[in-house]
Amino acid sequence: MKFTATRLTLLAALLLPGCALRAAAQETLTWDQARAKFESANPTLRADEDNVQESKAEEITADLRPNPQFSFTADGTQIAPNNGVWQPLAGTFVVPTVSYLHERDHKRELRLKSAQQGTTIAVSQHRDLERNLLFDLRSQFVQVLEDKALLTLAQQELRYYDHVIAISQDRFKAGDLAQIDLDRIELQRVQYESDLQMAEVNLRTAKIQLLQLLDDRTAVDQFHVQGPFGFSDQLQPLANFRQIALANRPDLQAALESVQQADTNHKLAVANGSTDPTFSAWYTWNASTNNPNADQTLGLSVGIPLRIFDRNQGEKLRTAIDIGRNQQLADAARAQVFSDVDAAYALVDSNLTLLRPYQQQYLAQALRVRDTITYSWQHGGASLMDFLNAQSDYRTVQMSYVQLVGSYLTAAAQLDLAVGREVIPE
Repeated sequence: MKFTATRLTLLAALLLPGCALRAAAQETLTWDQARAKFESANPTLRADEDNVQESKAEEITADLRPNPQFSFTADGTQIAPNNGVWQPLAGTFVVPTVSYLHERDHKRELRLKSAQQGTTIAVSQHRDLERNLLFDLRSQFVQVLEDKALLTLAQQELRYYDHVIAISQDRFKAGDLAQIDLDRIELQRVQYESDLQMAEVNLRTAKIQLLQLLDDRTAVDQFHVQGPFGFSDQLQPLANFRQIALANRPDLQAALESVQQADTNHKLAVANGSTDPTFSAWYTWNASTNNPNADQTLGLSVGIPLRIFDRNQGEKLRTAIDIGRNQQLADAARAQVFSDVDAAYALVDSNLTLLRPYQQQYLAQALRVRDTITYSWQHGGASLMDFLNAQSDYRTVQMSYVQLVGSYLTAAAQLDLAVGREVIPE
């Protein structure tokens, strides 16, 4: 069937929008993009942000003054005729009263300060939740990169081995290779096919888990990540990471802030044990008074509770104990910081110790041995077993290197978690 230029143009016009739509549907995220999307979309993190807002709302409640009280009294109303004369309102007197509780010893100021410190703690706890969730995200992001690298390696290995099989088949046809040796070579391809299928399944599973953390409904086949997959040989001294952690760990900051709040709460408990007077003022209209000039009067009073039994002793004692308890928790949090940093640092350093010889020696050696043995076997200078062992050793070294890089990146994320911010360069 022949197509004219007009038909070809029309066909291209119909196909190109569909191609563009499929390309636009692809989503490829870098680490910074994945982190930004996570911070804006993760439901757990967003729910905890509401907790911070609730704490800020409590500051408004803590800063409120006591409401004034209003009461209205009417008394002396006639309920039966007086000497046969019905005058129900003649003897009634009315008393509207306004009273106000005056809080002493800075109770309202201390309540507000405690609420503000509670908000500060909530913010630190939110940052700590974000720190832990970002570690989960980073670990899963690294897992996708690792599985992606393993898939690429499996594809390369299968293509290389197919090339070896093609050469072997040519040798068999030329009478230079026995049937049994060709069969053994072709059977070995099963291992490479298995590696490829396993890599595809692992990559797909890792993507699904990453999409769950991002609360993203993108199809797995259209979702991709990209980023450096390697390691940095530069590692600062342990003491530097310890200092950074002491200044940045939000859980330690929350523990120290809890000590300050406990101290404020104790001061508030002491203040709540003091006496708060109630001031009252009222106006009275009494038409039945014997003094015709005193039918309208004003009155004032001060009510002072006698705090003989309840002086808030229990709350004073509880808050005093709570100061010591929170101080102990802060000391425990500081010790945990050092433990986390030391353990994560050791893990990163161990991975670097294993990776350096791979980069400097093992990768090149494995490639050289494979190529040399393959060339020698093709020319009759090596046995089939030597050839198969060289192929297996090369695959093992390559896979071990990729897995070690993934372990290093996860350990680096663990050190970032222990320190409280990103400190290991990508």
